[in-house]
Amino acid sequence: MAINVLKPGLSTTVQDLGRPGYYHIGIPQSGGMDSLSLAAANLLVGNPAGAAVLEAVFMGPELEFTADAVVAVTGADMPPKVDGAEQAGWTSFGVKKGQVLSFGFLKSGARAYIAVSGGIDVPVVLGSRSTYTLGALGGHEGRKLMAGDVLPVGTGSGTAGRTVPETLRRKPGAPAELRMLPGLYWHRITEAAGAQFFDDTWKVAPEADRIGYRFKAGTPLEFVPRDQPFGAGSDPSNIVDACYPYGSVQVPGGTEPIVLHRDAVSGGGYFMVGTVVSADMDLIGQLQPHTPTRFVKVTMEQALAARKDRAAVLAAIESSLS
Repeated sequence: MAINVLKPGLSTTVQDLGRPGYYHIGIPQSGGMDSLSLAAANLLVGNPAGAAVLEAVFMGPELEFTADAVVAVTGADMPPKVDGAEQAGWTSFGVKKGQVLSFGFLKSGARAYIAVSGGIDVPVVLGSRSTYTLGALGGHEGRKLMAGDVLPVGTGSGTAGRTVPETLRRKPGAPAELRMLPGLYWHRITEAAGAQFFDDTWKVAPEADRIGYRFKAGTPLEFVPRDQPFGAGSDPSNIVDACYPYGSVQVPGGTEPIVLHRDAVSGGGYFMVGTVVSADMDLIGQLQPHTPTRFVKVTMEQALAARKDRAAVLAAIESSLS
């Protein structure tokens, strides 16, 4: 079976749960920015949680099916339509041979995940089918989809009419809250600046993509004076190059925090004020520009508890569909 791409949408790529293990040589993990929604879409159509899906940003694609299939769309509220007839989100539905899947206007969120029974069957590269566009790696020819592309689909069988309960669909709040563990460089800012960082309500900047999300409209950080070490730049936010963990929050010039996401570089010369907990990285993938956002200070124990809670949500989704 294959899917014909009639219209690609704004930025649609093939993604799975990513390719960990190569960050030390500069290859990011990639994968779905909202990996919980990605896994839920797969479970709805009978795929393993980590099967390859399509990640559509802000605007959905238009896809023609060459064989019958079961489809589910999760994540952003971007209503799917089969030959113009609207379907429910977070619910599996059937698509017949020759029918076209399209999407209505985005109502909330930022990224929708389109799972097809059998999974998108592009080649595995370094253990993953995820697209890393900056490196032209994985996915469909290492890039976002274009009109005229043909996507192979694996063999699978799903059941229409399965639904993820509303209570298990994680969504950002208003304002969105991102739990953050202060990092190794926290001592570089004054105590007052650290307190203000968590008191401020930031807004998602237009520069928000798979590499990272920039936040604006907060108070610039005040740095503790020091003589810059050899190898660091002259700006107080500069450090001697260090590794960047997934979810790390760098603040160039001390003005606008950037949370590094799935396709981010693995190191550089900006200090990191902390790291957003892994459980909340899914939420970032659903934030639109100008969304009010607050950073919430947590301890390591609270971060580990958040990860456990997220795992429990995924387990509950799987249990509800079994």
